[in-house]
Amino acid sequence: MKTASPFLELESSPRVRVWFDGAPLDLPEGANLAAALLAAGVGVFRHTPVSGAPRAPFCMMGACFECLVEIDGIVRQACMLEVSEGMRIARPHQAEGSDAAQ
Repeated sequence: MKTASPFLELESSPRVRVWFDGAPLDLPEGANLAAALLAAGVGVFRHTPVSGAPRAPFCMMGACFECLVEIDGIVRQACMLEVSEGMRIARPHQAEGSDAAQ
């Protein structure tokens, strides 16, 4: 059941296996992807192209674009997606020459 907060549904859903930057994670099926990744301890979703500054979800409603991730080669907003079995999620490509760290 969908709730007013994407974080409330995290405890009750069955878990499915996804991969984030090659590491396996078991996340709640059907949950908001950004909320589930935050709850799993992922603190940095991407780095800015110019300075390499770390970014993570901010608005959780698709307006700010801070939660961009790459899924199947397509960069998308994590807050606008639901967790599904087998997702391969990665941080979008870093700016060339940046020293951005996780």
